[in-house]
Amino acid sequence: MKLLIVEDEVALRQSLIEYLSASNYLCEAVGNFNEAVEKIELYDYDCIILDIMLPGGSGLQILQYLKDNKKADGVIIISAKDSLEDKIKGLNLGADDYLTKPFHLSELSVRIAAIIRRKQFNGQSTLQFDFFTIDTASKTVKIENNLLELTQKEYQLLLFFIVNRNKVLSKNAIAQHLWGDDMDYSDNYDFIYTHIKNIRKKIITAGGEDCIKSMYREGYKMVLS
Repeated sequence: MKLLIVEDEVALRQSLIEYLSASNYLCEAVGNFNEAVEKIELYDYDCIILDIMLPGGSGLQILQYLKDNKKADGVIIISAKDSLEDKIKGLNLGADDYLTKPFHLSELSVRIAAIIRRKQFNGQSTLQFDFFTIDTASKTVKIENNLLELTQKEYQLLLFFIVNRNKVLSKNAIAQHLWGDDMDYSDNYDFIYTHIKNIRKKIITAGGEDCIKSMYREGYKMVLS
C-alpha cells in the first residue's frame, strides 16, 4: 500500500516515514504545497497524510483539488490547529479522518489501515476472492487453509493484483506501486517477473489456479471469477 506524507516539519516527516515504512507501507514524502500537488497530479495513493499549514499553500486547498478532480485517495488531516472550523472544512472537502498534533504514531497507523479497508474492501479485514482468503490485519493470504509464505513485496504485489483483478496492469504501473516514483523502472522489470514467477509457484503449490496471466506487450492480469 502506498502513502503520501505531506508535512513540512522535517523531524515529524522523517518519523512518519520510518514508522510507516516499518509497517510495510511504501512511503513518499514532500514538505510543501507545490510538491504535494505535483505528486497528486501524477500518482494515486491509498492514503495521504496531510498537514493543513504548508509552505506555499494550505492542505485544505489540496483537499479541494482532490475533490475537483474526483480523486479517490484516502486522506487523514494532521494539524496542530485544534480548530473545529478547520476540522469541519476538511471533512466537508472529503477528508476521511482528522488527527490533532501531537499524536501517537500507532494511532495514525491504525487509522490509515481502517481507511484503506473501508475504501478498498468495504471495511472488512478478512476477504474472500475466489480461492484466496486474505487477512489484511495480519497481512496473510491462504488458499484452502494453506498459508502462502510471501515476502513483503510479494504480498503487496498479490494484493495489488487482487484489488485490480481482471484488469491489465502495465509493468510500469506495477513498478511504480512497489518501488515508488524515485526508482528506475527499467531496472525493476526483471524483479517484477521474478516476483510474479514466485507468486504463481506458491499459489499452485497451495492448491490454487495459475490466475496471473502475461499479456503480450501490455503487462499482467489476474483473472478471477
